[in-house]
Amino acid sequence: MEGDIFGDISNTAQIDGRVLQTFQKNLLQAQDILDQNRLLINEINQNHESKMPDNLSRNVGLIRELNNNIRRVVDLYADLSSTFTKEASSEGDSSGTLKSDGKIPQKRIRSG
Repeated sequence: MEGDIFGDISNTAQIDGRVLQTFQKNLLQAQDILDQNRLLINEINQNHESKMPDNLSRNVGLIRELNNNIRRVVDLYADLSSTFTKEASSEGDSSGTLKSDGKIPQKRIRSG
């Protein structure tokens, strides 16, 4: 019987480790993309301020790249959300922290 308990603990630790790895990987990827976006935005602003036709036309491609990067960040965060929702539901979360639609309820924060 003790073997079953330790097996459950070991299984939970493996699952938690995978979730943590996914979390870290996705956050690092998102941060890298957001850092790229900061550089893109700076270049777009410089090009706009220069008002040079070549620089302004270059902004079209830079803005497309920025939009694609934003989509990638959204996808990474959606993957994180999905991973945590699946984990919580697979662990049989009976604490009531998830709604029946799988969404985490928003907590109200009272101001001072």
